[in-house]
Amino acid sequence: MRQTVKVCCAPARPNNLWSQTNWPRIIKQVKRLQERIAQAVLAGRWGKARALQHLLTRSHGGKMLAVKRVTENRGKRTPGVDRQLWTTPAAKWKGMLSLRHHGYRALPLRRVYILKSNGKQRPLGIPTVVS
Repeated sequence: MRQTVKVCCAPARPNNLWSQTNWPRIIKQVKRLQERIAQAVLAGRWGKARALQHLLTRSHGGKMLAVKRVTENRGKRTPGVDRQLWTTPAAKWKGMLSLRHHGYRALPLRRVYILKSNGKQRPLGIPTVVS
């Protein structure tokens, strides 16, 4: 009789988890869910659309892509009201894990005024990073 030995490894570091993500696969999954939501709405299947939205907003890939889009756009160095930036892969991973729906309450936007070409200013709302 042969014994099997379980090899236990240390949990992967958040740095590695974010960096080694298969982004094309996640983008494809999220895009497919969004297309299914659009098809359900066009067909008038509101219950199906709502169920798919629920699935998208709670999915691992949906959260990862949301964090990626917020932290890797042109305004990535501008903090919100909470004054937090997620610049490192570990911070992005932990931020993605912190996105929860239970007890969610929207936080206020940080209002910044930017100059227009005619010399006037226009308001710009910057959302917070932490939910």
